[in-house]
Order: sequence, then structure tokens, then C-alpha cells
Amino acid sequence: MKIRIIAVGHKMPGWIEAGYQEYARRMPPDAGLELVEIKPEKRAAGASTARIQKLEAERILAALPAHATLIALDERGKQPATKELSEHLARWMQEGAQPCFVIGGADGLDASIKDRSHLLLGISRLTLPHGLVRVLLAEQLYRATSLLKGHPYHRE
Repeated sequence: MKIRIIAVGHKMPGWIEAGYQEYARRMPPDAGLELVEIKPEKRAAGASTARIQKLEAERILAALPAHATLIALDERGKQPATKELSEHLARWMQEGAQPCFVIGGADGLDASIKDRSHLLLGISRLTLPHGLVRVLLAEQLYRATSLLKGHPYHRE
């Protein structure tokens, strides 16, 4: 199974890239992690948040595989424990699904992305930099897969 992360934003600081790569490298071969960066829409004078979200949503949908299981990250989404996330991954593996996690830009995700998603997932109720969310998500995906494999990384 390939797990894709589509993230609005590019040109991340080195520490974000290094953190993400550390966990992506640790993923087992049968659950590889792939990052697709989407260029954010420029914030021009007079451009509404809704318009920016809509344009970014078009780019996200263009990067989404045809039969992907879309998981939209949203601050109001369900905040599962790691064990619950690992159960989702196990089910997706069993179903042959293509989980695709979407991290929005500075203005968040357009409603069309949230409405289309199979799951709204919250990483934290705190407001976090979007680059940091990549690192946290990659770590949690690694932790969830290590739990499935019986690896001692995760402790309860």
C-alpha cells in the first residue's frame, strides 16, 4: 500500500524536510509514504479566502489518485488515538485502499474537499504550522504501522 500525503505548501524549512524524511524513511516497504506538494495560491489584493480555497482545491483534486480514500486534515475533525489510526490503516490495507491525506494551505481546505473525504482527521486542537503537521502526520503514520507490525516503537 502506498500512503500519499498531499500538502498545500512548498519550500519548507530544512528542519521540516528533515523531520518528514526521517519518518518517511522508516516506513515499511509495504506502506510507503509519498509527499505531493501543491503550490499555494498567491494572496493577491482582493482575492477572497473562498476563491483561494477553491483554486487550491482544484490543484488538490488534480493530484488525487482516481480511487483514493481521501482523508482531509481539519482542526474540527475526529482526533483518533494512535491505536485507532492503526486500525484504519489495517482496514485500508485489507481493502487494498489508497489512503491519501490532504493538508490544506494557510486558509484551510475548501468545503468540496471536506465533503468528498472519507474521514475528517484532526491532528490537534492547537493551531499548528502546516509544515509541522506534515512531520506530525508522518510520525503518527510510522507509529501506527509499527504498532501493526508489533514493533516496540509504540508503547501504551
